[in-house]
Amino acid sequence: MAVLLAAVCSLLAWLAMRHVRLILAIRSLNGQLGELERGSRMELGLESRQRDFLEFGRTLNRFCRHQFQKQLQYERAEKRLKENVTCLAHDIRTPLTGAAGYVQLAGECGEEERRQRYLRTAGDRLEELKDMLEELFLYTKLAGGEFEPVPTEFQVLPLLSDCLLGLYCQFEKRGISPEVVFESEGVKVLADEEWLRRIFRNLLQNALFHGDGAVRITQKGASLIFENALADREKPDPGQLFERFYKADPARRKGSSGLGLFIVKELAERMGWSVRAEVGGERLGIILTMQKV
Repeated sequence: MAVLLAAVCSLLAWLAMRHVRLILAIRSLNGQLGELERGSRMELGLESRQRDFLEFGRTLNRFCRHQFQKQLQYERAEKRLKENVTCLAHDIRTPLTGAAGYVQLAGECGEEERRQRYLRTAGDRLEELKDMLEELFLYTKLAGGEFEPVPTEFQVLPLLSDCLLGLYCQFEKRGISPEVVFESEGVKVLADEEWLRRIFRNLLQNALFHGDGAVRITQKGASLIFENALADREKPDPGQLFERFYKADPARRKGSSGLGLFIVKELAERMGWSVRAEVGGERLGIILTMQKV
């Protein structure tokens, strides 16, 4: 009887010690979690060697690492957003300020020919601003998933020709004559016509803003290749070219929101197409792969 009582007392003492250790481990863990709540990024240390408690601690550490990573990504995204908003505000203000300046000059000018030139230049600046605002509006619609493509069947070449005609004045000012080469002039696609019109316009404007010299558009099978020479100071990264607000030119050329190619990629992929960029030597090629009828 005495032996049994001693064994029971030993067991109770062992359980009591284990209980106390567990309570101390929980208190320690709770204190460490408090440090994490105050912003610490330390790894949780566990004082108990119990298997279930160790597994619980490992799960907590994995969760904390995941949360730290998400917080870091959020902070980076927030910083990038602030920088982009600042740059966008500057980009929008530049043509607006320029247009206002030329309107003021026109109002103060007594020479009719010069006054008309000032007004035309102001109109060009406002047209740049209009294009930028249209891209921002389209970007917000894409980000919100507010609309879907309405596919129809039509020929590619007439639509591309129409887009080129719409940018005729801009090409003329740059002294550029686009070269268009189609293997099959009757090639047809199933796509949203307005979406494809925006894709073509953005790709052509990208070549105008950031290119240096002739623009060549080639159709090969299911692909359209928009190719142009690069300006001396621009060396775009093909891996970043389709990111939001990306600009290879640190001087941030006027008339560009940095959303043009991002919108191209979004619209193309939502129609089941693909787009990629290749930089070879001093030339940039953007390959749009369509789904032919």
